[in-house]
Amino acid sequence: HADHITGTYLLKQKIPTVQSVIAEASGAKCDIAINHGDRIVFGNRFIEARSTPGHTNGCLSYVADDQSFVLTGDALLIQGCGRTDFQQGNSATLYDSVHSQLFTLPPTTTVYPAHDYKGRTHSTIGDEKETNPRLSKTKEEFVEIMVNLKLDYPKKIDVAVPANMRCGYPE
Repeated sequence: HADHITGTYLLKQKIPTVQSVIAEASGAKCDIAINHGDRIVFGNRFIEARSTPGHTNGCLSYVADDQSFVLTGDALLIQGCGRTDFQQGNSATLYDSVHSQLFTLPPTTTVYPAHDYKGRTHSTIGDEKETNPRLSKTKEEFVEIMVNLKLDYPKKIDVAVPANMRCGYPE
């Protein structure tokens, strides 16, 4: 991402058995590359990877085996979504991803986004589907909203993106 460098390299220095997992579509260095439909098993449970590109090509969301929660990264935020104006972003693709892969989950599914700038920790698919000021619109309205956000160029993008492509490893 453009605003931070992953801590994976540092974590692997402290716990050498840790394995990094990232979407194959991202093209980033990792221990395990995954794709849409792959499962990450832990104990007798799993999370399923769902491809949700649009913010970047490699965006994945992770759905619990019982669909009780979804980790949405930057694809779906609480009352928002990730920007689409750089690093492989595409507004129409993001809209389609969220509507086909996330808004098809039960309305009670808890949404845990990558971050929130207002201190909120979770939402639900039902709430986002009904009230998200961007994604509850038509696709055409969404694309227009995203084109007109006029966001500043991320200050650390030229350092963070290359570092993240190396999983945080120094050059």
